[in-house]
Amino acid sequence: MTFLPDSAVRPGRLAVGVVLPSPAVRREQKLPLTEAARHAELAGLDLVAYGDRPAAGAPALDTAVVLAAVAAATERITVVSALYSPGLRPPVQVAEQIASLQQVADGRLVLGVGADGGRERWAAAGVPYAERERRTDAALRLLPRLLAGERVPLPYGPGYPVVEPEFAVPMPPVWIGGTSRAAVRRAALLGDGWFPSLASAAQVAEGAVHLAELSAALGRPAPAVIVGTSGVLGTEPGLPTGADLAADLATAHGVPPERLAGVPVTGGVREAAERLHRYCGAGVTRVLLDIAGGDWRRQVELLADVRDLLR
Repeated sequence: MTFLPDSAVRPGRLAVGVVLPSPAVRREQKLPLTEAARHAELAGLDLVAYGDRPAAGAPALDTAVVLAAVAAATERITVVSALYSPGLRPPVQVAEQIASLQQVADGRLVLGVGADGGRERWAAAGVPYAERERRTDAALRLLPRLLAGERVPLPYGPGYPVVEPEFAVPMPPVWIGGTSRAAVRRAALLGDGWFPSLASAAQVAEGAVHLAELSAALGRPAPAVIVGTSGVLGTEPGLPTGADLAADLATAHGVPPERLAGVPVTGGVREAAERLHRYCGAGVTRVLLDIAGGDWRRQVELLADVRDLLR
């Protein structure tokens, strides 16, 4: 099954997906990544995502390998990188990884792209932090040409080779992650989607207006808007509250807790559906939930119930 274009997502109805569980959750709940992805697909979700963590200061799974395994283990669900960092890698390696994933995913791949992740991440990869924006933009401009099999001169000055890939595959949709003005501009210029995370519906709506204005000025259609958020579903005792999750997220991201108040999705299925539905007014067509507690399999089943209410 191929990627569902934005025109096929009915207005006011969100496509719903889940971020694959963290290593700690997978160990604790004996949940392999491929089993988690199959569970999300069988539950009826639309998307499954895995986060990119190269050179994060500690050994991490290679995102391309993980997404290839997930794509091979599933048949229908859209597979999303969240977020892949092309600026950390040589352009030829980026093209090889994405072309390979396109082949395995058979049209179900979405390339979520990020240009941040902190100074330590870029330093560990041997890439100057100040170069992250330029390198990301350069990679996104080169990638469609490389995937098309064109002869491409690498943009590093005299002495660098002209490469001609042996493959030719379709360019996957590109979702640009981040809430900064630079990220919104990159989405307007180079993206098929804008992918902010941990932002309220009001913040997303404001960014979407700016995105539409920039896109119109560039003569491009406004990209789709996709939201990444965090939450725990259900009402049984012992689950973290929205305030608990907001405090944890604020600590992790170094921001005041009040900035994230109301962002986590919590409560029963109907309450969660109502909270996610607010994003529809901001023009959001898809949402990805990072499950922050409880039994992961059960949380996915509850999220599928939320999806059914939204649709």
